[in-house]
Amino acid sequence: MQQLPIFVNLAGRAVILVGEGEPAEAKARLVHAAGGELAGEDSADAVLAFVAIEDDAEAQAAATRLRARGLLVNVVDKPAMSDFLMGAIIDRSPVVVAISTGGASASLARALRTRLEALLPASLGPLARAILAARDAVAARHPTPTDRRRLWERALAEGGRLDPFAALAQPEAAVSAVVNGTSAAAPELLEIVAVSRDPGELTLNQMNALARCDALVTQGDVPPAIVDRARRDAARLDAVPDPLPAGLTVVLRAAG
Repeated sequence: MQQLPIFVNLAGRAVILVGEGEPAEAKARLVHAAGGELAGEDSADAVLAFVAIEDDAEAQAAATRLRARGLLVNVVDKPAMSDFLMGAIIDRSPVVVAISTGGASASLARALRTRLEALLPASLGPLARAILAARDAVAARHPTPTDRRRLWERALAEGGRLDPFAALAQPEAAVSAVVNGTSAAAPELLEIVAVSRDPGELTLNQMNALARCDALVTQGDVPPAIVDRARRDAARLDAVPDPLPAGLTVVLRAAG
């Protein structure tokens, strides 16, 4: 990972924009969409800065001046001069997906956005808002973090009642039905054989099981890169417990 992906809260905060023309106007639209306020180069309260100047020498000079004041600077279409990069954005507010290629190819980022955007239904934003609004009701009905994790994992799984990739006609009603349901989990045991040292060889079902397991038992010389695919707060056990606890226990075994 060459850059740290972050989402910055710009609501009511000043952002410097130096330059003009369509590239500057595009950045201005993004700042306004995020609730930020555009400011000139002399602003003392700015938290970020954009430079939209075509000439390399002028752009570098502006970036140097701004950076000397402690600001992080994005120079439009000049990743080598930038402290942070802007990815291709898919907006399903409050769900936002940003795609970056580390400055390698803006066209590749746009192509990925186009393909991914077709997969994300318009109901994704209302679904996220409905889940947020149900937070207190979920905490009251499903009091432990484990209960809540299982509830949402089951509902948001592929084919689940809240599958985020499926269009939902009434997200609020769907979330309410899930919240009023049960979060109880039956004991479940699954064995995964690592046939390769490459985690890319895991099937989609195997990756999903590792991501949601409650307990993990590792047997043999399983590569750390594959073990790391398991849920980080899953219990690490030396052997399969008897009796099995509630939830999913995964035995991750090296082939042979």
